Amino acid sequence: MSITEIITNLVFQLAAIIFAARIFGRLAAKVGIPSVLGELISGIIIGPFALGGLSFPGFPNGLFGITESLAGSVSPELYAFAQIASIILLFASGLETDLSLFIKYSVSGGIIGLGGVVVSFFFGSGCAYFILPVLGIECSSLFDVKCLFLGIMSTATSVGITARILSDKKEMDSPEGVTILAAAVFDDVLGIVLLAIVMGIVSALGSGESLSGGAIGLIALKAFGIWLLATVLFILLSKKIARFVRFFGGATDFSIAALGVAFLLAGFFEKQSIAMIIGAYTTGLALSGTDIVPVIQEKIHSLYKFFVPIFFAVTGMSVDVTKLFSQKVLVCGGIYTLAAVLSKLLGCGLPALALGFNLKGGFRIGSGMIPRGEVALIIAGIGLTAKDAQGLPIVNQDLFGVVILMTLVTTLVAPPVLNLSLSLKGRGTKKEISNAESQIFEWDFKNQELTHLVMDILHRDLRSEGFYVQMMNITDGICTARRGDTAISLREEGTNLVIETAEEDMGFVKGELYEIMIRLNKSMQSLSALKNTTSLQYGFACPENRVTNSVKRYLNPACISCNLKGNTKDEILQEMLGLLIQSGNVENREKVLSALREREKSMSTGLEKGIAIPHTKTDGVKDISVAIGISRQGVDFDSLDGEKSRIFVMLVSPSEGSAPLMRAMSAFTGALMHEEIRSALLSAENENAVIAILKDSKKL
Repeated sequence: MSITEIITNLVFQLAAIIFAARIFGRLAAKVGIPSVLGELISGIIIGPFALGGLSFPGFPNGLFGITESLAGSVSPELYAFAQIASIILLFASGLETDLSLFIKYSVSGGIIGLGGVVVSFFFGSGCAYFILPVLGIECSSLFDVKCLFLGIMSTATSVGITARILSDKKEMDSPEGVTILAAAVFDDVLGIVLLAIVMGIVSALGSGESLSGGAIGLIALKAFGIWLLATVLFILLSKKIARFVRFFGGATDFSIAALGVAFLLAGFFEKQSIAMIIGAYTTGLALSGTDIVPVIQEKIHSLYKFFVPIFFAVTGMSVDVTKLFSQKVLVCGGIYTLAAVLSKLLGCGLPALALGFNLKGGFRIGSGMIPRGEVALIIAGIGLTAKDAQGLPIVNQDLFGVVILMTLVTTLVAPPVLNLSLSLKGRGTKKEISNAESQIFEWDFKNQELTHLVMDILHRDLRSEGFYVQMMNITDGICTARRGDTAISLREEGTNLVIETAEEDMGFVKGELYEIMIRLNKSMQSLSALKNTTSLQYGFACPENRVTNSVKRYLNPACISCNLKGNTKDEILQEMLGLLIQSGNVENREKVLSALREREKSMSTGLEKGIAIPHTKTDGVKDISVAIGISRQGVDFDSLDGEKSRIFVMLVSPSEGSAPLMRAMSAFTGALMHEEIRSALLSAENENAVIAILKDSKKL
């Protein structure tokens, strides 16, 4: 196959993956499960063992025909994309790791995190020792590399799912919530260390070395030493690294440069026979305490959204569905999943009993650590391509199916189990803790853009107060701010800013928010540009405005009237809204009317030459809508030139999305500035005549 054919196939494959991953990801989110599971399932469905293996014109072996290569059942090119995605994913995970929380809760969080990792590792490897023979896989001992791999895969915790539930239940600031988040940090770090050690062992086996217990110990020490040295060195040099990447330019440039550093360390770790993802995580961990973290998270978000779903889809494509649903895989997967759930409940819950928690608290902490996710899937993917001493994949298709089942089930089971534990009445600590109860403060800014702005300023102000502000994951709207014993949870819900913290800290938060609003108000009042917006408004009323034919598709005879009856501005607004409703896009009439009125209060939309363009953005419509009305007698609309308005164009679009409201306004005003078009419209006898005039006009 020529290089052109290979690249062409790759382009088609990526297109199919992008659409499938997003469709199934959104469907999963709609039914209340993590989108990552939808992306994984999309890969299984379109993969080479399912629809992707069906032949059709141009693709005799299917779009994703099974390929026997070093990359397993997917092409090396597609596998390379998935590996890049895994580096971005782990780099982002490192950035989200709260290093200060790691240090502060080094005792309680460390004990619980260590308990969860140790018990999960031994439960996972011990379970593997018994299920591997059932799957027809040779297993020499508990320290067989296959057992070690299954042990590592059972340690990983996906705390993003837990964080969402804790936030919804208003338990982020509870003793259990704080402990879960702290333990999850240790869980991630210790899991990475174990992976480094096992990858060192895999490398030695691959080179044909015969390993004794002492040799394994030396390999483990070497792998741990490389990881520890790199981590400590990067943390100590984190501020210098931040200054170095800033050298490359603005926010976008230095964020990409930071990702370049992650790729560099990932390559170095791979050269040392340690997984690339460990180098990526270490880079993110080192930079997590610097002031450029929120900027990097924001700027790499688009890369994350593009690459990471590809990773999960490609992982799903490696699943052989014929083996996934075989009896032995289902039975072994069930046993391994049960071990994975119990290991977190016991490994994290029991140590909590010795740290001031009662049985309820221990159950809540153990439940919060159940969900597996991204890291488990990445490690499983590494096992598919890594070879043992006999040159066979460490994780074959049967074993891969077992891991996929465990990941799916633990992710689905965790939310109801955690919800059940949190709904149990009574405190989770042995002794009453005065600050265990948190308060919720919610403020509606009535405008989503203003909510975003206030949230950004609040993040910056809290950092200046010495708080560590952390996004729980790159795609989640929840973030936490911590300093000393103060913990604050922040999230946006539409136009609302929701803040959760302890009662004694709520006064500080409200005061901080009040100061922000005073500063914003002062800034708006002192902004001299606001005193001369008339010249900006005249910008729309320019006959040479760039226009586009796309606005013609919004013209609907049902939304046009050649004889408006209203005599006042408000009557015209209501009458025009009645026309707009005929488009079928208006979902909440009162919300749209309120938004239109608010826009008129801030400044009239009456232009000059008898034209008025009332417009707004609101959640009350599902798509951009246009209504056109002609008033024969004219209405006082507070126009710029003081004349009555006779031609009205109402434009309303959703608050979110890519509806071209401003471009549509520019097109209509540009066309209506021409005398011949205005005269023709004022003489139009019916709605179809209005549409014909506008469609025939070269100005629209």
